[in-house]
Amino acid sequence: MAEENKKNYEKLEEYNTAATDELAIHYREILRLIGENPDREGLLKTPHRVAKAIQYFTQGYDLDPRQILSSAKFREDYREMVIVKDIEIYSLCEHHLVPFIGKAHVAYIPDKYITGLSKIARVVEIYARRLQVQERLTMQIKDAINETLKPLGVAVVIEAQHLCMAMRGVQKQNSVTTTSDFVGAFERDKTRAEFLHLIGTKLH
Repeated sequence: MAEENKKNYEKLEEYNTAATDELAIHYREILRLIGENPDREGLLKTPHRVAKAIQYFTQGYDLDPRQILSSAKFREDYREMVIVKDIEIYSLCEHHLVPFIGKAHVAYIPDKYITGLSKIARVVEIYARRLQVQERLTMQIKDAINETLKPLGVAVVIEAQHLCMAMRGVQKQNSVTTTSDFVGAFERDKTRAEFLHLIGTKLH
């Protein structure tokens, strides 16, 4: 029974073995170049651990967000705002390969088609799991939903803290960067204001 429970909770991850081995070689060299000893006990397995971690952090390159949306695309006569807010984001800034973390708020107004709510979060995750800048991430989420569902409008707002600002450079730990992108019905002031009000309201 204990063995069965262990199997149920076992963490399953798949990695490209060749890529992992090659990445590990480079990470080992990085350790040496920064003045560390890659042969000391605590660092022996670090190159392979980091090689696997970077593949996990960037797994979005292997996934197609439009295909994800289309896999749960349904005809529905609903033309009011659909909002999925507070979607957690963990991404890597492409300038320093340092994380930025935050939340995305996404809305669309259907025109004949809706998609599964979890698929919206998956689109955010797929684009976030790539080397990114927050501005492009915001636009990519909007474009994928707009092009796949062809709704009456799409709105995306992302709020994030960038560790490249907190840990280096200006070292401002509490700064938050907000980006937004709107298309269609959300370009109208009234609709955009309603969306911004709703994502700022605690309904739960």
